[in-house]
Amino acid sequence: MESISAIELKQRISNNDSLIMIDVRDNIEFHSFNIGGIHVPLGKLENYIEDCDLDKQDEIVVICQRGLRSKTAAVILLNKGFMNVRNLSGGLLALRKASMN
Repeated sequence: MESISAIELKQRISNNDSLIMIDVRDNIEFHSFNIGGIHVPLGKLENYIEDCDLDKQDEIVVICQRGLRSKTAAVILLNKGFMNVRNLSGGLLALRKASMN
């Protein structure tokens, strides 16, 4: 599984690059701070995948607070046939830190 650094994701967002962000944190975490994207708590991801219209070729970045739940989510997506999935290394904590620099 590939990862994406906080700095690279920050640049990709600034450039308006085409990518889909899936935030797998719980509702409270998501509503307290988020960077946009699709909110699908980790426990609901498999059901979401069955019903969504995402193309299996789409570039997907999976996000959580520290990068652990998103790593699990990335594995689920890869196992379901999605081919271009990356985990945000260090999660939103790393992204916040990168934004301060």
